[in-house]
Amino acid sequence: MGTSSRGLRFGWLSPVIGNQWSRYQPIVQYQCDHILPAVTPHFDSLWIADHFYGFDQKTDPFLEAWTTLTWCAAKFPDIDLCHHVLGVGYRPPALTAKMASTLQYLSDNRFILGIGAGWREEEYLSYGYEFPKPSVRFSQLEETITICRLMWSQDEPHFEGEFFRIDGAAAPPLPETAPPICVGTSGEQVGIPLAARHADIWNTVWRGNKESLIRKRDVMIQELERCGRERADVQFSLTIEKPLPRTGEEATAFADMLHDLINAGFEHFVLDFGNPESPGEVDLFLSDVATPLRH
Repeated sequence: MGTSSRGLRFGWLSPVIGNQWSRYQPIVQYQCDHILPAVTPHFDSLWIADHFYGFDQKTDPFLEAWTTLTWCAAKFPDIDLCHHVLGVGYRPPALTAKMASTLQYLSDNRFILGIGAGWREEEYLSYGYEFPKPSVRFSQLEETITICRLMWSQDEPHFEGEFFRIDGAAAPPLPETAPPICVGTSGEQVGIPLAARHADIWNTVWRGNKESLIRKRDVMIQELERCGRERADVQFSLTIEKPLPRTGEEATAFADMLHDLINAGFEHFVLDFGNPESPGEVDLFLSDVATPLRH
């Protein structure tokens, strides 16, 4: 489908967790077998969360994000691919850049690098990773994005930052098309300004508070103007966790909500529908929500 197309876009977030409600099978595994073959032709992007273990029981199955997204890339060759979103401290920047260029090559330019400053301190520390203060994590994120773009475009890239350095970190084959960078952040003081400087896509999360969302949108627009970028340079993406509609009334309410958010300036909706059991459950959303909004 390609990441260059504009206009309204729908992303499917497939949970990597397995819990008591999925009989401890990772939900993404079930969806890849039973749901995604039927629904991915109707969606623009497929998203996988980046954590190492779940939020209920630590022993619940929880699949690693890069491995899972690569597995999905091979199964579904016509949909864009993004993490939701990589924690910058989980992998060294040069390794992230190399993995991204490889998946971009193997997926025929369908990869989007979704990345953020990370937030889950417990997880960082349990894996032996440092968890510095937010200002440091965002500075590390900015250096990581710089390193990625250098490694995707130069044969002998060099960079000396405050936190990271590379000295000829080659990443052949260089991607024909550099992966778009999606910065996931909601912070109005540091995160959104960083996204305005560097992102091709800005992703934040819908928490039901429109006033707060509009304020964040306005900060983003102001910061784009401040750094000399156009509003059209950045796709505004919004993650929504909401069950699929089961009745006409629920579908109308879902469509009205999305229509309102589209009017607020958002254009790429990343939808976490939880754990539907059959592709037929998606039909009402497609017929009464997505299709009318697209047209």
